[in-house]
Amino acid sequence: MVHKVAVIGAGPCGLTSVKACLDEGMEPTCFESSDDMGGLWKFKEVSEPNRASIYRSLTINVWKEMMCYSDYPIPADYPNYMHHSKILNYFRMYADHFKLLQYIRFQTKVKSVKQRPDFSRTGQWDVVTETRDGYEENHIFDAIICCTGHFNYPNLPLKDFPGIETFEGKYSHSWDYKGPEDMHGKRVVVIGIGNSGGDIAVEGSRVAEQVYLSTRSGAWVIRQVSDNGLPVDRFNTRFVHIMFRLLPMRFLNWLGEKKLNSMYDHAMYGLKPKHRLFSQIPVINDDLPFRILSGSVIVKPNIKEIRGSTVVFDDGSTAENVDLIVFATGYNYDFPYLPKNAIYKSGHRIGLYKHVFPPILEQPTLAIVGFIHSDGAIMPQAEMQARFVTRVFKGHKKLPSNQAMIKAVENDTKKIAKNYVVSKLTPLQVDFVEHMDDLAKDIGVQPNLLWLFLTDFPLFKKVLWGPVTAYQYRLMGPGKWEGARRAIFTQYDRMYQPLKTRQLNAQQSSTTGFLIKLSLTFMAGGAAIYYIHRNPTTISTLMSKLRPQSV
Repeated sequence: MVHKVAVIGAGPCGLTSVKACLDEGMEPTCFESSDDMGGLWKFKEVSEPNRASIYRSLTINVWKEMMCYSDYPIPADYPNYMHHSKILNYFRMYADHFKLLQYIRFQTKVKSVKQRPDFSRTGQWDVVTETRDGYEENHIFDAIICCTGHFNYPNLPLKDFPGIETFEGKYSHSWDYKGPEDMHGKRVVVIGIGNSGGDIAVEGSRVAEQVYLSTRSGAWVIRQVSDNGLPVDRFNTRFVHIMFRLLPMRFLNWLGEKKLNSMYDHAMYGLKPKHRLFSQIPVINDDLPFRILSGSVIVKPNIKEIRGSTVVFDDGSTAENVDLIVFATGYNYDFPYLPKNAIYKSGHRIGLYKHVFPPILEQPTLAIVGFIHSDGAIMPQAEMQARFVTRVFKGHKKLPSNQAMIKAVENDTKKIAKNYVVSKLTPLQVDFVEHMDDLAKDIGVQPNLLWLFLTDFPLFKKVLWGPVTAYQYRLMGPGKWEGARRAIFTQYDRMYQPLKTRQLNAQQSSTTGFLIKLSLTFMAGGAAIYYIHRNPTTISTLMSKLRPQSV
């Protein structure tokens, strides 16, 4: 029976994993190599090796209601899209509310995790840790949850750029980027059009002489501020998800691309990619189209070669006198502390059953949480994974045989390759709602629409037509939260709350509208009376035309 669990990493995945262990009555110990919680969202002025890094201005591109944990809503007065400092504050509040800090050992690095000699019987692990002072300690744990993410090891493919050794300026990876200070008055080339590449190009273009954004395949770019000024995530509803299952993907791609091109023609802006809209997670950037329109960002194809300070692109065009190149070229992933015999490779990715469990171990006591790319925030997905993992650890959920899990992993790999554009750097795509529902079904917390329709119709409407927020997975089953229904009914209140910074007189607006309508009515009536007065035979003529004709 699993009791003692090692959680590696105190970022958003590690925190919710600690809580999930406590909810199931287990004893977690979380090892965090840095001096604080937050993982990726803990900003530092200097990037630290083998650790995720963010830039000073980073604001999350997911609506706060879609990124919070399922039983702890983000404060109503927090902005809908939060700066990294607000996100870290939220994590602190979450850890304080559920009393998680006492289970975290900071400045303690996990050096190795190995199966014990009797692993096939006990499922236990030997864990070696090292403190900042170099003190090593040996531990025995019943189970391991890895929460170290996949943004720790920058991918810098210099060999793919002939002549880089002749470049006379400076180059770096987006992992090193903190702000545009080094771009003032410079000519900059940003390679890669993911979310980081787009953000850096936009921010740099405000101070640089010129920014070139080089992309191999292009990208679909969507806005955070959508129709009627609402967060774009608000439209990620269960009804929309049902439509995606019923309607042909070709039609959905056409419809979505038509909508995006109505805002700015991606072909005209040089952004149009080779893939269809729903074949890859889109870039989310409200500012990039305007920076392109203003000429401060120039979109270019892939780089052919570099000659000194000249960058030559595939179409033969050049960027002269380039001072700085930023490689926004993604990340490699690794778990250096895990034994090689615990890892199963499937295609470009590490194969995990349900995207969580290695399928080749004799005992299911190792899990990797948060190792996915998705069209939704990692926080609620990691929480759902952690809830699933701890149910398995406690024996409430039994996994299939190794052969069955391997088969499921291979099917997932084929499905991902069929539905998405897959590469070595992007092999982990999952659909947010599909992944959440799949895990929720195994845990026993998936919302039952028919039951809600029969027993709570107002809630049924919110669950079907409203955004798929994590609160839906606390309505029933293990881990049910009594505040879930209220959280769903008040999620729009929390959306509007931070926007109420200038009080308006709603009655005055209503009165004004009424007076305008009344004025138009009087004007129309007056015009009709004037016309009839000038043409007294109008009414009799009109009536004669309306009388039925006799045969």
